[in-house]
Amino acid sequence: MTAYYILLFLHYTGIVLLLGNITVTAVWKVFANRTDDPRIIAFGQRLVTGTDFGLTIPGIALTMIGGYGCALLMGYPLFEETWLIASQILFVIAGLIWLGILVPVQIRQAKLARGFANGGAISAEYRALSRRWIAWGLISTVPLVMVLWLMVTKPA
Repeated sequence: MTAYYILLFLHYTGIVLLLGNITVTAVWKVFANRTDDPRIIAFGQRLVTGTDFGLTIPGIALTMIGGYGCALLMGYPLFEETWLIASQILFVIAGLIWLGILVPVQIRQAKLARGFANGGAISAEYRALSRRWIAWGLISTVPLVMVLWLMVTKPA
């Protein structure tokens, strides 16, 4: 049972890192953008990339390692339990949005932000990409919150 609790701890830690980071990152990015200060906005954009590598990616890895480890150890049939199937599908949907939309937007924003980091003008393209990033970020958070609900309730 010790292995189960270690895996469960890893799973919960991953979820905290993943959901915590995507939520907090969106909040402080919005507030950084609202300052209209190019240096603050550029710094915030750098942190988006940094926290993705430092918190989101490890959060994803720990969530998957711990979750699959617990499921396998407890003998849950990964592709027979409705809540597990739904959770995996929703997790993949969120991941596809992140990889297919959010990461490319972040890369473009990072390049633009380097151009105004020392006080230059913030382009209309950067602002449009910020709105897109927030909208798709919120959309990608919904399936993850649904996964959390499924994990806690394990409905039949």
